[in-house]
Amino acid sequence: MIPSMMLAAATTVVHASLPSASLMMVMPEEVLSIGSIVLMLVAAWGGQGSTRLISWASVAVLAGAMIALLGPASSGGVAFDGLFRADAFAAFSKVLIYGASAVAILMAPRFFQQTSGDNLRPEYPVLILLSACGMGMMVSAGDLLVLYVGLELQSLAAYVLASFMRRDTRSAEAGLKYFVLGALASGILLYGISLVYGFSGTTLFSGIAEAYAGIAPGTHNYGLMFGLVFVFAGLAFKMSAVPFHMWTPDVYEGAPTPVTAFFASAPKVAAMGLAVRVAVEAMGPAVDEWRQIVIFASLASIIFGAVAAIGQSNIKRLLAYSSINNVGFVLVGLAAGTQAGVAAVLFYLTVYVVMTLGGFLVVLQMRGADGQPVETISSLSGMSRTRPGLALAMAIFMFSLAGIPPLLGFNAKLAVFNAAVEAGLYPLAVVGFVASVIGAYYYLRVIKVMYFDEPVGEGFAKSGDVVEGGLITAAAVFVSPVGWVLLAPLGLATMAAAKALF
Repeated sequence: MIPSMMLAAATTVVHASLPSASLMMVMPEEVLSIGSIVLMLVAAWGGQGSTRLISWASVAVLAGAMIALLGPASSGGVAFDGLFRADAFAAFSKVLIYGASAVAILMAPRFFQQTSGDNLRPEYPVLILLSACGMGMMVSAGDLLVLYVGLELQSLAAYVLASFMRRDTRSAEAGLKYFVLGALASGILLYGISLVYGFSGTTLFSGIAEAYAGIAPGTHNYGLMFGLVFVFAGLAFKMSAVPFHMWTPDVYEGAPTPVTAFFASAPKVAAMGLAVRVAVEAMGPAVDEWRQIVIFASLASIIFGAVAAIGQSNIKRLLAYSSINNVGFVLVGLAAGTQAGVAAVLFYLTVYVVMTLGGFLVVLQMRGADGQPVETISSLSGMSRTRPGLALAMAIFMFSLAGIPPLLGFNAKLAVFNAAVEAGLYPLAVVGFVASVIGAYYYLRVIKVMYFDEPVGEGFAKSGDVVEGGLITAAAVFVSPVGWVLLAPLGLATMAAAKALF
């Protein structure tokens, strides 16, 4: 009698501790959720005058979310009966997401201060916090419904951010286009989720993997296969992969530049992290099926992103096509379907985020004598003579995006191509390598304009902003040969994160 009572009591204790253990694993999301709600209340009572306070407090909240990753949030395993995954892969992705989100907040004040009609409002950093919370759920999802909830939380905040400049026609148009096409992509994703659920009987990734593994050799479960196609189509929209890229150039051009920098960095990491987790954990047994989709999207994105960017005259549109092109290279690593491939994806994303944020920080410096933004590539003419330091930083980012050694962009491309070769995907590696030469043209054109064309007017006005200058310098140093000292620790971290999925 007594042993049975002790066993029952012990069981009660274990079950009672499970919710608290799960709550410890979602601590970063709790920090972001509570922080955003509190700051939203501060904004409601503090009004426009609280903008600066809320911006810095939001950066502190993101730093707190990073600190919360130490412990169970990065190594706890499975939470809430499989709905949520707290592992090294999710933790690595969240560090990139939170870091990019913090930079997007820090680069906003001066942009809105010098933009007539639309000042920075305290809602801006709060929306980024909510979006970051959704992105954290995306990369930690262990269930299709958690996947969708996280994705929609990120997307709804992003729609508002795209149209944040209410008096600007381009910004309003960008928000509307993003919303309409985003709703279409969500519908496609939901249809795929319903098919996968209907033919597997579960929304948990582990159960879906069992359903795919249960398909007998030589037979086909068309419901699961069509579900796979629609799920990847919905995710392709979020990562701007061809043929679901159509929203990217218009939204990037119309949205405020800090918002564009945010869209080009953090959501890309979240979408790729989510795609990797779905491909490896939920649909790992169907690797031959989804690999065909990924290879097509990869090559189409690399080639189209390179060719379409050649005729662009707006620097933000050029960087939009650059992001499409880079997503194609990231998908090369995913197509490998191996631990080395996933590690290459994470390494590429790390370097890509720094290069892209650095490029957009330079774009923020492009302002005429009247302080108004200038976005044409021709306005960069002769910048090496009027703003030599800024021109050098932009040249480093462009060379790195082109994959020219010894900058880290070369190492990133080399990593994904090596993973593809090790997986036996020789045609993919060869075509991707050749297509990368096309993409180098429009990056080099920007450098040619800065260093070989005659200056136009007096050049860009100096900002004197210490925060922006420090961020540009840090990004340029990271992707320069100095960054090679980080290759070894970064390689170990990406491999450890990839191992969590296998």
